[in-house]
Amino acid sequence: MGWAGGVWRVGSEAGPVGEILIDDADFPWLSGRFTAGEAYDAVRDLFLRELALAEQDDDWEEWEAAYDEIRRRVSLSSPDGPVPEFLLHIENDRAWFRWSDEPFEDVHRT
Repeated sequence: MGWAGGVWRVGSEAGPVGEILIDDADFPWLSGRFTAGEAYDAVRDLFLRELALAEQDDDWEEWEAAYDEIRRRVSLSSPDGPVPEFLLHIENDRAWFRWSDEPFEDVHRT
């Protein structure tokens, strides 16, 4: 399946967070040029914090809490419609993500 050129949309209750124009696919990861929407400023700091915590590579519980907040506040839609589960990173004008048509298994909670 060809992914390049597809546009994925990131949304929130406040409106469009942005669009991702796919230009690279290393399945299951897709990446592309991110164009911010009107609601991006409201979640920008969440994405910055999430990436900073991921780079520290020492407190995954704190990273999970930060990412849970992103998941509560944003949604991701493929060119075919909303996806139920995703892991999304945004940095400047780049975004990369993976998604699933089924919810991810929650291996961290009992």
